[in-house]
Amino acid sequence: MERYISGRLKRPRQDLRGPLEREVKKRWQPQIRAKARKKAVTTDGLVVSTRARFGFTAAAGTTDDARIRDITQALPPEYADQLFTAREHGATDQQLQHIAADGLAQMYFRANNSRAHGLGVEFTDVERLDIEL
Repeated sequence: MERYISGRLKRPRQDLRGPLEREVKKRWQPQIRAKARKKAVTTDGLVVSTRARFGFTAAAGTTDDARIRDITQALPPEYADQLFTAREHGATDQQLQHIAADGLAQMYFRANNSRAHGLGVEFTDVERLDIEL
């Protein structure tokens, strides 16, 4: 490895390419992930894209009945921090979904507390949940 880094060797032998690539990724990826996480929890937040059943406690037939919705929503850094911290502490998928649901309820349905104050959002039947930095 040192010979490649120093430039004495330019191209690895075929049998060394795979092991070298694995070693580089093993050392490089944690640094890249740490930078992305720091950016998400301090400035950028993250984007949640989901297809799930959302609804509210309401009379049958109203627009508040639970229904499958496709939602893509940016969440602020505090939700990124909650998700990363919970994951590090061994949170279950259900617990992580709950944090994402709280963020979606706050930012999408309540528009960051500018409307629908106190609205309780139900988040069930998750078909897909993607989180992007």
